[in-house]
Amino acid sequence: MSVYPAAEFITSAHRPEQFVPDEGREVAFAGRSNAGKSSAINRIVNRRDFARTSKSPGRTQLVNFFSLRPGQRLVDLPGYGYARVTKALREHWRGLLVEYFESRQSLSGLVLVVDVRRGLGDFDWQMLDWCADIGCPVHVLLTKADKLKRAAAAQALTAAQRELADSASVQLFSALSGDGLESARSALQELLARE
Repeated sequence: MSVYPAAEFITSAHRPEQFVPDEGREVAFAGRSNAGKSSAINRIVNRRDFARTSKSPGRTQLVNFFSLRPGQRLVDLPGYGYARVTKALREHWRGLLVEYFESRQSLSGLVLVVDVRRGLGDFDWQMLDWCADIGCPVHVLLTKADKLKRAAAAQALTAAQRELADSASVQLFSALSGDGLESARSALQELLARE
């Protein structure tokens, strides 16, 4: 049973003027193209194929808006850092993301999806900087925690906590095993409840 039984896809935006009306509250999900963002969204919402997953990274190429409950949305942002797209498309995505972060009054938080084995990269820090500039809180999901032994995952978490300091909350997460699921759902709800 989904924790968001009324959740549904609203629309995809290729340009800022296609964004949904800027009202209510929304939490955006962002991350490198191969960090497991779509899988994390599907597991948190408990709906298979809610956000499209693929074996080839970089499938999320638009800003995808989903309704979770009346007045609450989840926004799936284009994956970044994937080399197999043209420079022009990468620049388009960058412009789209800048416009999104600078224009959305309804944005109440960001869930930043990071592969625990790779750690925070340049693009992730760019996201953190954008959020710091607009006072948007960030929760980091260190995904694919099931790929590491418990001690190595704990070390990666400690390293991320040290790196992030007070700039974001952070947790281990596995879409496959469900580890960290309740914490991730709680973090999403807290962000959506922000005024």
